[in-house]
Amino acid sequence: MPTFTALTTVTGKESADRLASAMENLDPEPTGVGVFEIEDGSGLWEVGGYFTERPDETSLTLLQVALGAKPFAISELPDEDWVAKVKRELSPVQAGRFFVYGSHDADKVPAECEPLLIEAAMAFGTGHHGTTLGCLKAVDRLIGQGFEGTKVADIGCGTAVLGMAAARVWPNTVFVSDIDEVAVDVAKANVRANNLQRRVICYEAAGFDHPELLQKAPFDLVFANILKAPLVMLAPDMGRNIMKDGFAILSGILNEQAEDVVAAYLEQGFEVHVREEIGEWTTLTLRRH
Repeated sequence: MPTFTALTTVTGKESADRLASAMENLDPEPTGVGVFEIEDGSGLWEVGGYFTERPDETSLTLLQVALGAKPFAISELPDEDWVAKVKRELSPVQAGRFFVYGSHDADKVPAECEPLLIEAAMAFGTGHHGTTLGCLKAVDRLIGQGFEGTKVADIGCGTAVLGMAAARVWPNTVFVSDIDEVAVDVAKANVRANNLQRRVICYEAAGFDHPELLQKAPFDLVFANILKAPLVMLAPDMGRNIMKDGFAILSGILNEQAEDVVAAYLEQGFEVHVREEIGEWTTLTLRRH
């Protein structure tokens, strides 16, 4: 069955939400509509729909003009087994002592490593993305410097790969959370696949906003691999929930956004411990003094 996409950009969240709502009433109707902020400081939001029939270009043009959006780009996606494609193209990733792999590459796991199994169907968070790789390298660096995490959390955990990495190297329970219910289900599935269900506890929560997370605070290490805007908003909570001399490992930050994130955390009593760029992404290791 063919799949078509129709993508555009518009200024402001309110306009993006209105456009997305209007797209849901199109004929043929989309199977799904998404709204995403473009994290480049432009104020633009991407709005996209997926269709099993080619969308009506006239209707899309009317919506575009009415809401001041850019012209829609309509594309037909090739009919392909995407999970099989991911399996073919995603090779294992080594990040210091950590080895991130799919089950199709189980025979490639080195004897001396900390293995982290992430299935190909859950590709974001495998370590191929510069943000995840940067976080894994950052925690590997801290371990090499003699740091031992006794109370660790991962906020916005996605696949839970970072929380699982911490659980592989330290004997204490790790707490991970995500605002998205589907992400939490994915995290739990990965935790089970790695036999870490007694070591990594998953919560559905926005930031630290869960009674059990707050009860466990303060933490000596918190991961947050999300995006610039929520990282900046999270800075005061990070300051309250990370103990003195504790660390925050932050990513999901475009290189040109890093200074804004650093500034927000300096105000909360953090200092830059290490800053690393991988491609267009920056990973920050911050220490609370």
